[in-house]
Amino acid sequence: MALSTIAPDRPVPSSNRWLQIIFGVVCMVAAANIQYAWTLFVPEIQKTFGWDRAAIQVAFTIFVVVQTWLTPIEGYFIDKYGPSRVVMFGGLMTGAAWVTNSYATSIWGFYLGSVLGGIGVGCVYATCINNALKWFPDKRGLAVGLTAGGYGAGSALTIIPIAKMIDAGSYAQAFFTFGLIQGSVIILAALFMRAPAKDEVKYSTKVLQTRRDYTLGEALRTPVFYVMLLMFTCTVTGGLMAVAQLGVIATDLGVKHFQVNLYFFTMAALPFALMLDRVMNGISRPLFGWISDRIGREKTMFIAFAMEGIGIVALGYFGSNPWAFVILSGIVFLAWGEVYSLFSATAADTFGSKHIGKIYGVLYCAKGFAALFVPVGNLIMQATGTWSTVLYTVATMDLIAAALAVAVLRPMLKQHHANNNAAVPNAALAHA
Repeated sequence: MALSTIAPDRPVPSSNRWLQIIFGVVCMVAAANIQYAWTLFVPEIQKTFGWDRAAIQVAFTIFVVVQTWLTPIEGYFIDKYGPSRVVMFGGLMTGAAWVTNSYATSIWGFYLGSVLGGIGVGCVYATCINNALKWFPDKRGLAVGLTAGGYGAGSALTIIPIAKMIDAGSYAQAFFTFGLIQGSVIILAALFMRAPAKDEVKYSTKVLQTRRDYTLGEALRTPVFYVMLLMFTCTVTGGLMAVAQLGVIATDLGVKHFQVNLYFFTMAALPFALMLDRVMNGISRPLFGWISDRIGREKTMFIAFAMEGIGIVALGYFGSNPWAFVILSGIVFLAWGEVYSLFSATAADTFGSKHIGKIYGVLYCAKGFAALFVPVGNLIMQATGTWSTVLYTVATMDLIAAALAVAVLRPMLKQHHANNNAAVPNAALAHA
């Protein structure tokens, strides 16, 4: 497979770029709970106020929609002001979100908290991913996987303390305490973040990468962008459904309070599954990102998306068994988490890194589209009386995305890079 005809730059990367990854991971870990711990709060909020579960889950949808659909705007500020200021603002809003939730006494209060959280986490997530893509064009899959892994696995560190605080009868105190902690950590880490200079990066010799920096308008005029947007929406829907509804699914399947005995400790099935899922979700991002750096993005997508689809089908069929529920939910999260490393790396490979904040910001809106299906999942379950219908539907979407990766995306990317290569000699002749 031929690479770009332009000779890659060979500067020696700055050693402190790994520190940038560390700061980014710290910020992602601190921002993760707003999304991943939400499922622990839903039953307590419902019990306290007696609201319909679907109405409460609208807050989760608002959070995801705001987080994702504002990303193109955040990308503009990243390019204009640099990563540090944007992440600091994100930390402030992230902390304010959970503090707002701690005082909320109406459903609209939680909706407001979701808006603040969406803005905050969006700033943190978009900036840290953007920074990783710019610092590591030679190891994009691994770098962005490690960064996104902090978001996927970050809540594993705090899921048990939060669950214990909630079980002690104070979900509001959990919101307040962890809101202050998480916001402060993000702001402190943001002080040390910066973007790379041109002589601090080098390109990959194993993955097709453009040396041309597309503008957002140019990227939006390419068919390959919309294929990636469709695939992203299909794959992220199943994972979001599991993230938001896992506690509800465990309750409806009757496995929530089953005690999982691993000889050296015993834990209820739901918190154990949540902890395992966060770890698997975090591992998947650098793991599949690293694999994609070696065998290509599209092949890796096929493997991961097919695994996720099959895992979701199995969860719907065997999920009423507590052990199967724990293991299969872990497999689903292992296969789902990598979407955030694979699509961001593919976007930067395809369109360059100069404007990737805005370009990936628009692509990342797929998560917002997928979030619209989360409350619908509750409605479908209530109409059919089973989660199987919902799970089989999203599994089908994953399998469609797996097929598109090799049957459509792969040949389109080859043609995209071939067109770029052909344009280079013509441009050189025009300026001769």
